[in-house]
Amino acid sequence: MATIKKQKNERIIEKKGRGNRKCRICNNPNALLRRYRLNICRKCFREYAEEIGFKKYN
Repeated sequence: MATIKKQKNERIIEKKGRGNRKCRICNNPNALLRRYRLNICRKCFREYAEEIGFKKYN
């Protein structure tokens, strides 16, 4: 359910939920990684993981 926020005597509806979140790089709404507030999809994460600072362990 949307929450209502008052700002300068106006009502602004904030959207929440899965349908509102998407990848910040490619705007894909599926397979989103939200941990550590990354908000990127798994495909973009595989491309940019080393640049962000993640290491791949075998």
